[in-house]
Amino acid sequence: MNFFIIKSLLISFISFVIAFAATPLLTKFLFKYKLGKSIRANGTTPVFSKLHAHKAGTPTMGGILIWGSVLLVILLFYYLSLLLPGSIFSELNFLTREETLLPLGALIAAALVGLLDDWIDINRKKGGGGFLIRNRLLIYAAIAVIGALWFFFKLEWDFFHIPFIGGFNISLWYIPVFVFVLVATSFSVNETDGLDGLAGGTLLISYAAYGVISFSMGKYDLAVFCAAITGALLTFLWYNIAPARFYMGDTGAMSLGITLGVIAMLTNTALILPIIGLVFVGESLSVIIQLTSKKIRNGKKVFISTPIHHHFEAIGWPETKIVMRFWVISGMAAAIGLMLFLLDKTLSG
Repeated sequence: MNFFIIKSLLISFISFVIAFAATPLLTKFLFKYKLGKSIRANGTTPVFSKLHAHKAGTPTMGGILIWGSVLLVILLFYYLSLLLPGSIFSELNFLTREETLLPLGALIAAALVGLLDDWIDINRKKGGGGFLIRNRLLIYAAIAVIGALWFFFKLEWDFFHIPFIGGFNISLWYIPVFVFVLVATSFSVNETDGLDGLAGGTLLISYAAYGVISFSMGKYDLAVFCAAITGALLTFLWYNIAPARFYMGDTGAMSLGITLGVIAMLTNTALILPIIGLVFVGESLSVIIQLTSKKIRNGKKVFISTPIHHHFEAIGWPETKIVMRFWVISGMAAAIGLMLFLLDKTLSG
């Protein structure tokens, strides 16, 4: 067990170092080709546009740093283990079909789609904006369906756990449940990515929590995978804290959101995820409430601007205060989620 703890910490550190070393190259590339974020100026989001006009042109696509570092680390030790079987590299390899192949596939697939979204955002005229919300939801759903089919038919998995009650084989219902979890998670994470350091910090806490959950379940390679993501996120956060050197972009938010949902399903903790990711839930709920209110109340709004972090900006909270308070909420929510998970595991075990 001590070895797996050391392995997780080592892989996290290596991921951090690789990301840190790659940052100058990525930054130079983003600035050279002027891959900056566009701020909508078409009148559809007047509050947001006013609050964030000064951020126009800040490089986006910073999520490449996160998933790129994780991909490099996992492939590095996988191929070294093949070249040098029986060596320490075989012990450090954490690419396995049972635990990390699907999360890695989801991470990269969603990252590439998000990269396309960022590219459209950068090149679209008159205020930017990538895929429309409905198109994003369809993309999330498409990726989620592939994952659901893999779980159900390839892994023959249809088991769904309800904390403190038990687990149930839900047959074909597993597929729509899986799709809902992934779509909801990816949408929520994407909505959270709106202030310097906000998504990075809350994702860091969530992945660290799921590293603990994976480890406690004996899914050690999955725990190492979470550790690799947290290491890369630490580097990203170093440069993303206000004022941000670059933004995560959809290539980061979309991929990390989808992957977090996949890990929740792999660990059978889908109902613990909303607690650990309480900030993500609050952000997406604020958007849903706002849209619903405007539709049924003839354009009347509940919040000045959504997601809710923009509402707090609009009433005068400094950006750093919002971010740090959301980090605190995220940390406390993750602690409660872990407590409930461990209590449920103890009572059912």
